[in-house]
Amino acid sequence: MKKLISLSLIASSFLFADTDLEQLKAQVDNQQLMIEKLLQKIEKLENKTITKKSNTALNIENIISRQEKIQQDNISRKVSQVGNSSSFSQNAFIPNISLVVDTSYVNRNKRDDEIAHLEVPGVVHGLLGAHTDGDITHSTYNANNGFNFNYAELALSSSVDPYFTMDSIFHLSPQGFEIEEAFVTSTALGYGVRAKAGKFLSNFGYLNEKHHHAWDFNDMPLVYEGFLGLHGINEVGMQAQWTAPTNTYLMFGTEVFQGTNEQMFGKDTIGDAEDPIAKASDGPSLFVAYVKSSVDIGDTTIFGGISYANGSSRLDHSGDEEPYAFSGDSELYGADLLVKHYFDSYSYLSWQSELLMRNMDGEQYNLDPNDTTLVLSSPNFRKKQAGLYTQLIYSINQSWKVGARYDTIYKNDVLEDGINLNEPSSLDKYSAMLEYQTSEFARFRLQYNHNGALFNEDGLRQNVNTIMLQANIAIGAHGAHSF
Repeated sequence: MKKLISLSLIASSFLFADTDLEQLKAQVDNQQLMIEKLLQKIEKLENKTITKKSNTALNIENIISRQEKIQQDNISRKVSQVGNSSSFSQNAFIPNISLVVDTSYVNRNKRDDEIAHLEVPGVVHGLLGAHTDGDITHSTYNANNGFNFNYAELALSSSVDPYFTMDSIFHLSPQGFEIEEAFVTSTALGYGVRAKAGKFLSNFGYLNEKHHHAWDFNDMPLVYEGFLGLHGINEVGMQAQWTAPTNTYLMFGTEVFQGTNEQMFGKDTIGDAEDPIAKASDGPSLFVAYVKSSVDIGDTTIFGGISYANGSSRLDHSGDEEPYAFSGDSELYGADLLVKHYFDSYSYLSWQSELLMRNMDGEQYNLDPNDTTLVLSSPNFRKKQAGLYTQLIYSINQSWKVGARYDTIYKNDVLEDGINLNEPSSLDKYSAMLEYQTSEFARFRLQYNHNGALFNEDGLRQNVNTIMLQANIAIGAHGAHSF
């Protein structure tokens, strides 16, 4: 907090002409004195409340947040008055730079070459093996028995000027380099409105927008990875959000994307451009909307939301082990709930759950048994599937956490020309973890999975047991994660 206040004061000195600068300095000095007094109160309250977080301290933190917003509004107003004055310098906005490295040691009861051929029937093939996304080959996190270098994540973020911020995250792995996110966010639209543009993780649901190092478990929940793939909804597009001026948090959002998700949404032509299997969908083809709200009851926060996504589906998996293609439209519905109770500043109990339901309606193409080309196999192909995960996390103190998660895909209706293929349902997975942090920059997590959702080529269920030891290390300045 003190670092943020100091940086704000330094930055303000470069922005205004001399007359405006003196007036602003006086205002900021008064605000700084007020904030310092409030910080002293917070320190006293924290010393008195070792085992229980003080509601008074939370109120003071909110007052400080309001003071910071007032200060930012004053700076923005002064800058707009000064206009293009030579007193403005972007050199005052130095980017935050951070690097996160994630590695793991994995031991499974199945060999790597066997794991790569397993599937969640009717949902996804090769869930734990490598897959191709365009020109890039990906391996899932913790893909191999033994040691895994999962990724290195380089993040840069900074204010552009008083009106915009920019964030970028670059994902590096043994398989290649990609821009995971790079977007610009507005900061001065006012009236609770915020806009974002670029490549970014959608705010659909709760977990989708969070990066791997912010997850409570080493792997993505079964329903997320099965329906949306390892990267979730991560697209190029625009976002608009409005936070209502209410006593409790209430936010409405909408997003428009090109639509390139590997498991559900796509817009590109399938097959030869001269004689395509399915023609491309022009323009943006994926639309997302959601509403989120939260309420505080004492030391307990309840956060929830509902989400909806609709888009065209052009899925070309002709290069997979079991080649197929799908052309149609897809809908995804989501509901999420998080209940988090704090015992003190570091000790809490959280219960987090999400439900996803999807409908896919279109045409299915499969490999011609007498040829090597894809041919129309079902002009009326539909999937109606649903699943959820629910997890409980107990943070014992600043260093230790323990948790358990249950995953399931409980509805798996796949219909070809009105005939149900009777794919297996009750696809379940169980996980437990123990985590130790030496600091907020270094985390070590031991996790056990029992996965009963995978089947082999003969249609036999395979019980896959996995033990993972993960190390996630970060350096540099990294922005705070969302709640």
